[in-house]
Amino acid sequence: MKLPIIAFGDPVLRKKAVEITKDYPNLKEVIDNMFETMYNASGVGIAAPQVGLSIRLFVIDLTDKEEPDLKDFKKVFINAQILKEEGDKWNFNEGCLSIPDIREDISRNQTVTISYFDENWNQHTETFSGFKARVIQHEYDHIEGKLFTDKLSPLRRAMIKSKLDAISKGAVKVDYKMKFPAASKKR
Repeated sequence: MKLPIIAFGDPVLRKKAVEITKDYPNLKEVIDNMFETMYNASGVGIAAPQVGLSIRLFVIDLTDKEEPDLKDFKKVFINAQILKEEGDKWNFNEGCLSIPDIREDISRNQTVTISYFDENWNQHTETFSGFKARVIQHEYDHIEGKLFTDKLSPLRRAMIKSKLDAISKGAVKVDYKMKFPAASKKR
């Protein structure tokens, strides 16, 4: 089932998400719905807070990318903890399903080591580099209550403030279902 994506300005995007247990209600369905929602919005990753759930869960699928090392990269991350970020920082133009129509160059570390459970509750500690690391760091930020716009300079954030306000009010055109926090407060 396609879920509405929570737009910038909703408090759930600013909460540090909580860990879950194996018996979290309908976990397989939640994961399936997150993948379906992400595919419908043409995303490569989505975190549970983006669908209104303040839990430590995110999914990533890079299998449609051209690079050979991404062909099999479809993963579920439960209760993830980044252990180490290292390597040179590099800029890349990032966007976010919760912040449509805004893309900015964001600097992130080249390599990340992360501990997490997969959908079968197998624990992993793995190190990823390049685009995989970037997407993991972006989605991980969501479960920490952070957004990519937080990494911008104060001047750049001020320059896009009116666009962010418009998104929160629903004054943006998207091809997927969204929930806008300030849309009902217009009057």
